[in-house]
Order: sequence, then structure tokens, then C-alpha cells
Amino acid sequence: MGSRDRRVPNPIRWLLLGVGALLARGGVVDRGRAEETTDLAWPRIVTGVARMSKSAADVAMVGTALGAAAIAGVGFATPFWALAFATGGGVAGATISLVSQRYGADAPEFISLAVTTSAFVVLATMVPLAVVFWAVPEWFVGLIASDGAALSYGTEYLRVVAFGVPFAALNLIGSRTLVGADDAWTPMMLRGTGAVINVAINAVLIFGFGLGVVGAAIGTVVANVVVLACFVAGFVGLRLPIVGQFPVTIDLSAPPVTASELRDIVTIGAPLAFTNLARRGAQIPMLAVVALFGPNVAAAYVVARRVRDLLDTPGWGFSLASSSLVGQVLGTGDEQHADTYAREILLFGTVVYAIGAVAVIVLARQVAGLFVSDPGMVPLVTTFVVVAAISVVFRGINAGTTGPLRASGDTRWPLYGQFLGLYAVTLPLAYAGAVTIPFGPLAAVTPLGLPALYVALVFETLVPALVTYYRFDTGSWKVVSRAYRPEPTADD
Repeated sequence: MGSRDRRVPNPIRWLLLGVGALLARGGVVDRGRAEETTDLAWPRIVTGVARMSKSAADVAMVGTALGAAAIAGVGFATPFWALAFATGGGVAGATISLVSQRYGADAPEFISLAVTTSAFVVLATMVPLAVVFWAVPEWFVGLIASDGAALSYGTEYLRVVAFGVPFAALNLIGSRTLVGADDAWTPMMLRGTGAVINVAINAVLIFGFGLGVVGAAIGTVVANVVVLACFVAGFVGLRLPIVGQFPVTIDLSAPPVTASELRDIVTIGAPLAFTNLARRGAQIPMLAVVALFGPNVAAAYVVARRVRDLLDTPGWGFSLASSSLVGQVLGTGDEQHADTYAREILLFGTVVYAIGAVAVIVLARQVAGLFVSDPGMVPLVTTFVVVAAISVVFRGINAGTTGPLRASGDTRWPLYGQFLGLYAVTLPLAYAGAVTIPFGPLAAVTPLGLPALYVALVFETLVPALVTYYRFDTGSWKVVSRAYRPEPTADD
């Protein structure tokens, strides 16, 4: 198996090949598998860098134009927009599981059904959500914001960006379908181009027309609409400029949804969606707690999360490469080979995460200066950036172990890890930093302050990584996958 031949010069690809070569020389990964993983992972990482750079640029632009209150406002609205990616990403996780196994088993007639059923589920859930966000954005942002200016900015942003919610979720389905069919290059081109369009529109609307946070939201909506139009055109068989033909197309003459397919999508996708919702949804009470520390800490925290999101982009590639490659091997029934792929991709990805974290720690002060110009804010933001860089390494372990679980359909344990890490550990720790605890082991203890918030940032990623790795290491996911593999044909 191999991805489409798109070996264009790219520094991220060169970096991954270099790291893979060093690991292969050390005898810890197979060079061929490292190259295969790189060819599938690097386009997804480029997509992630483009999209997370867009998100960081949103914060930097509105911060430059309007100040810390606008940064906090966009940060307070973002968790609700992220619910589209949480739910859509869960369904898309089921899509890549089914598509990759069917692609590996050479069963293309079932791929179209997985895509159309996934799209149906996404629309059924995302359209009502978008309507609610548009109708009462001030209620949602008000769950977090205590500052009047931040509340106003967040409300304006969410009301407009709500229109893009269904489009963003559908784009995830299109992207995961192509990755499952061994093509990560095409979604990189489409979604990366969308991110560039987004930043360009933002710059014009924010600085040229003075639209502030509304301009940032409009750019996000327009970019997602353009990208979805390209995905639809490719899946119906049209040849797109530069990217050409898609490796899979949608059979419009076949039933778009069946009861059995809907059951598989929901069975695999629901735990992933709830995992994402647990992770994204925790940002809402977490930001509400952070707001108790004051607007400067809230702004620094938002910046730290944006930096961590950028550092987390290798997970876009390695996790989905693992899902695709492991799923394809599982489709052939070779479970031992699938386990080898999974473990080597996990190690490969974790090393890449560590390299990125060290680089940002060394340059933390310079990174902080990109977001804030107030000299009094720079030390605070710098500390948050360092903590975010440390915590992201565990996010890499979690991504590397979630990939094979998702490929096999064993998707419940990542949910358990997120709930335990976020709601049992992270939120109580952060809350202990902000207020006096009236009960429990910390009763009557005065606020622990910022150190508790720093520790919470690390435990937010450490606990899910430990839980998910435990499940991966048991090997039970290979047994679970047997229930979702295509039935062998008579010729087999």
C-alpha cells in the first residue's frame, strides 16, 4: 500500500524523514514503515499547521487591533465553535475506520455508503447546533465571560461563525475519507488552501474594513464553504485543478443510508464524539475558572492553548496515519503486522512531539512576544507557553495510541481517559488555584494560585495519555476490529 505520489519539496516532510532515518538507524523502527508513515502523515501535519496558524493569527490580529479583551472574547467563543469539530471529528473517526478497512480489503462498493451515512449523521446533529449558536450566542459566551467587553466580543464572533458549523463538520468527513483511502495530500491541499484564504480575508476585514472579531468570523465561514464545495466536486467525480481525481468517489445511485451502516457509524463514532466533546467541552468550565484569575491570565491562557494547538499538529498526521495504515492491515486480517505498525508510529510521533516541545521552550519568550506587546504581559505569557510545550508531549502519546484504537473500532477508552483527566483532575486543580476550597481534602486551603493552573495544564494531557496507552498496550483493540472487517468473498 502507498499514498498518492505527491513528493513535493516540503520542510516538514524532510524533518520527518530525517527523524525516521535516525530512529531506523537506531533499530527502533523499520525504515520502510517510517517512510510510508511520513508520506501519509506530513500532508495532515501541514494541514494542521495551516489551520492552527490561522487560529493563532485570528488571536494575534484581533489582539493587535482591539487588545486583550478581544483575545479573551474570541477565546471564550472558540469552545462552542469547536463543538462542531468535536462531533464531526467523532463521526469522521468512524468514517476513517470503515473506509480504511474496506480500502485495505479492496471493497470499494462499501466505501461510498460509509461516507454518505457519515454526512447524514453530521448534518442531523450540526444544523440544529448552528441555529442555536446563531440565535442565542450571548447565553453561551456568558457561561464563561465575566468581563463585559470580552462577553461582547465573544457574542459577536459566535453569532457569525455559527453559520460555518455544518460546513466545518462535513469537511472533516471528506478529509478522513481520503486519508482512509491512502490519500492525505488532497485534503492537505484543499484545507490548507482554505486556511490561507481564511487568513487573507481576516486581514482585509479586520484591518482594511475595521470589522474586528466579526471579520475574523466571516473569514472562517467563507473558507469552510469554499473547501466543502471542492470536496463535493471531487467526490462526485469531477477533476479538480492541481489535485486531480479523488481515489474514491460517491455512488449517487446507491442508497445513501442503511440501518446497519448507521449502526456501525454510531457505534464507532459516538464514543469518539463524546471523547472530543469531553475534551472540547471541558474548555467551557475551564475558561470560566481561568476567568476568575483576571483578564490578563485569561489572555495568557488563551495564547498558551493556541501555541499548544500548533505544537499538537503532528498528531493530525501520526494519529490518522496510524488509523489508516493499521486499519488497512487489519482489513487483511494480519493483526501482528498491524500491531507493529501501531507501535512504531507511536514511537515515531512521540519523538517528533518532543523535538517541537524543546524548540518552543527554548524560544518561549520570543513566542510570547508574537501575541502581546505589553512588556508587563510577556513574562506571564512566556511561563504559560513553557507549560503548554511540556504538556503537549503527552498529547502526542495520546494521539499515537488513539490512532490504532480508532482504526479497529475500539473507541471507548479514549473517552474514559478524557473524562478522568479533565473532569476528575484538571478542573478541580484549576479551581483550587482560583478559590478557597470549602470542603474535601483541600478544605480551608487558600487559593493555590497560578502553580495549580500550570499543573492542571499538564495533567489535562497526561491522564488521558496514560489511560489510552494502557488500553492500547493490552492489544484488545485487535480483537474488537474483527467485528467491523468486511466479510471475505468466495474468491478469498
